[in-house]
Amino acid sequence: MIRALSTAATGMDAQQTRLDVTANNIANVSTAGFKRSRAEFQDLMYQQVRAAGDPRQLNAPPTALEVGMGVRTVTTSRQHSEGDLRQTGNPLDVAIEGRGYFVVQLPNGERAYTRDGTFKLNAEGRVVTSDGYGLSTDIVVPPDAQQITIAPDGTVTAIVPSDKAPVDAGRIELAAFVNPAGLAAQGRNLFLETAASGTPVLGHPGDVGIGSLSQGTQELSNVKVVEEMVDLIAGQRAYEVNSRAIQASDQMLSTATNLSR
Repeated sequence: MIRALSTAATGMDAQQTRLDVTANNIANVSTAGFKRSRAEFQDLMYQQVRAAGDPRQLNAPPTALEVGMGVRTVTTSRQHSEGDLRQTGNPLDVAIEGRGYFVVQLPNGERAYTRDGTFKLNAEGRVVTSDGYGLSTDIVVPPDAQQITIAPDGTVTAIVPSDKAPVDAGRIELAAFVNPAGLAAQGRNLFLETAASGTPVLGHPGDVGIGSLSQGTQELSNVKVVEEMVDLIAGQRAYEVNSRAIQASDQMLSTATNLSR
């Protein structure tokens, strides 16, 4: 009975984590480039009372007698599937069609990676993220540019009144990872490289293994609200069942302690 209390408590703790992850997914349903997460679980160790096929037992029992100790959350796996694309008409909104991440230069010299291509221009004409971080390759648009074009291969050009030909403003670089699920989420739609993600393979849009760009398009979150609501209800019911197990164990324990009265 005491074991059942602690075992059910691990189930409630695991389901609480599941609900926390699901709530974060739902909260970011409108976040550009957001990738949903999923809580995954493992059972804990087992107390083995009798081993299967134990020669010390009469007739060597074919099955074991063992009792589990509960469950634990082993990982929150991030799903890096592509989100739906939405046409915005903004020339600085860029979506990646296929594999790859925009490479962002952080103030501390580190590089971060993102699928959020809702870029802006700063006071110097540089293409930056919403937080003002520049790209790994310096993209500078002339101040008198009348039109900005971002080609599928990442080439950025601008039309200025003083030149008949488009002015080259730079070329966007992308990075691909062997295991994108191993990237470390930092918030602000940014990921950092880890030992689990592997070293980034840098290249340009359209290179082998790297997707192309779509200008005037925004990649939406890959969260499906209906799926998250179903997971939310399932997690809530599993939490309730574990709480019922605690109540049942408490009632049995109360009965046992009242036997002497």
